[in-house]
Amino acid sequence: MTDQAFMQAALVLAAEAARAGEVPVGAVVVKDGIIIGRGSNAPIAHHDPSAHAEIRALRDAAQAIGNYRLVGCTLYVTLEPCAMCAGAIQHARIERLVFGARDYKTGACGSVINLMAEDKLNHHTAVESGLMEEECGATLTQFFSERRQLLKQAKQEKQQ
Repeated sequence: MTDQAFMQAALVLAAEAARAGEVPVGAVVVKDGIIIGRGSNAPIAHHDPSAHAEIRALRDAAQAIGNYRLVGCTLYVTLEPCAMCAGAIQHARIERLVFGARDYKTGACGSVINLMAEDKLNHHTAVESGLMEEECGATLTQFFSERRQLLKQAKQEKQQ
């Protein structure tokens, strides 16, 4: 499989999150060309602020291989990871991170801060950004547009 195929798998998970009312972010962990971990955003459903797609995919992969170190793995995620997720990625020893859309509000891999380039940290994950950026960004834009429309309709109905 190719990088695009793995990002497409992450986009499928993002769509699942959107259908559940969660911010549509999806992630997969790949080792030796095989997806070993999957995750979609679920902090609302799980009442868990750490239930981001990346964390869930890392947990799934660690369980699959029986080790919290995910050496030799690549993480594909539809949105640039936040600081919490960037830290988990580094602690898991992910070799390579590939993300789609940038997050200009909380992105910790170059947009707001760049934890992956911090010299003082003992592990450095290679980062590639912008893979299928348009598709990944459109998923988020559509989700938030629909949410705003629903809020507007609810507000109008309440006023009537």
